[in-house]
Amino acid sequence: MERILLATDYPNLTELKISHFQEDALYYFLNKLSLQSIFREQITVLTLINDDKYKKERSLENYSLYVYSFILTLFENLKKLSITGGSFGSSYPGLSLRDLPFTTFSSPILTHLYINVDNFDDCLYLLDGRLRQLTTLCVTVYTVKSSSEIVHNMDKLCNLKYFSLKVSDLFEAYDKISSLFRRMSNLEKLTLNIAVRRRNRVIDGTDIQHDIFDCMPQLHSFTFCICAYVEMVDLSYKLTSEDIQQTLTDIGQQHAVSMVSYVTKKKAACSIFSLPFEFDYLEDLGNKYPNTVFSYVTYLLVRDTVPFEHEFFMRIARSFPSLKHLRIFNMKSQTLNSRMTFSSDNSQLYSIIEYPHLTILDVKYAHRDYVEQFLNEAKAYIPCLTNFEVFVDYLKAVTKNFRREETRRNCAKVERLFTRGSLVRTDNFWLYFPSLYK
Repeated sequence: MERILLATDYPNLTELKISHFQEDALYYFLNKLSLQSIFREQITVLTLINDDKYKKERSLENYSLYVYSFILTLFENLKKLSITGGSFGSSYPGLSLRDLPFTTFSSPILTHLYINVDNFDDCLYLLDGRLRQLTTLCVTVYTVKSSSEIVHNMDKLCNLKYFSLKVSDLFEAYDKISSLFRRMSNLEKLTLNIAVRRRNRVIDGTDIQHDIFDCMPQLHSFTFCICAYVEMVDLSYKLTSEDIQQTLTDIGQQHAVSMVSYVTKKKAACSIFSLPFEFDYLEDLGNKYPNTVFSYVTYLLVRDTVPFEHEFFMRIARSFPSLKHLRIFNMKSQTLNSRMTFSSDNSQLYSIIEYPHLTILDVKYAHRDYVEQFLNEAKAYIPCLTNFEVFVDYLKAVTKNFRREETRRNCAKVERLFTRGSLVRTDNFWLYFPSLYK
């Protein structure tokens, strides 16, 4: 970077993108005085592809102070800051402001911010006045362990026009989100991906109207995926996807759909989302889901109280063409008919399912039949599988102690194997997994 920036003058340089950014790169910012004038005076748009990894032992407060806050201090004319992850499935250190002064990560001119934060409280800190010119805020939140002792600024956010909130954790205090929305009366665009638990009713069109539309009269674009986990014992009525769908239609959301999946006999995941589906992950999909293509989804968790048959996985392959990471939670055996389909006499009844981009498969908490479903080359072809998570007894049974030919091909490129239960790695095992890291 230094060689390029010093090769000639760049009087019109206003945007800078740094790939493979790591904390050590701050050396250039701190010690290269010849570059600091460019950073301080010219750069108004900065994009960092952050390769630093999120680690529990890392001090997020120090990282936030010495990396994120320092960037805003150095780039004095910065108006747009975007920090994204370096690779699929990776999480970089989230911004954490809880125990830091109000002046930390502050700017009087920043208008656009795209960043991951450690906690939902950190999202609220960003909206406490330290970034008073902010018009666009897009945050991904790692956790929602909120402290009731913290009192946040609740002033109206009159400048904010676009807000995107994606939360990886489960919310319990849904009221905190609705309270935040009441501050955004001038919002024009909203993107929302959240999951809520410990709530005695679903989130449907009535809630959308009251908590969002009524608070945001200027809103013209709303992209969402909202899931509420409901204990069936708490409901005084029978839960149906059709009833939820009707509430969406009633508020003019004809292109939104609802989905009810029973994750246990006593708990349902009730989801509503806009179409086309624009998020890259989806959890707790069951046997019954809308007939649409989820073009952007790379991470999928499927779970149900009834078995997943071969036809279900055929639908998954068609509905999720970009799928890279699949987790299966289902301890129910497939029906005898589905398993017999692939006996030696019936192996041609169904076509082989191909997952061209699938690199991570997790069947640690799935019935043995699903290990068979994905390893048997008569059922599935997974040419890019590199990470495999499985219950060790099922792995040994399906592969016949690593001697079975029909399950060998889909194991050939596995580089990382994570087993539930201990595994003695014999010579046959190593021959079965020739690409495995030793």
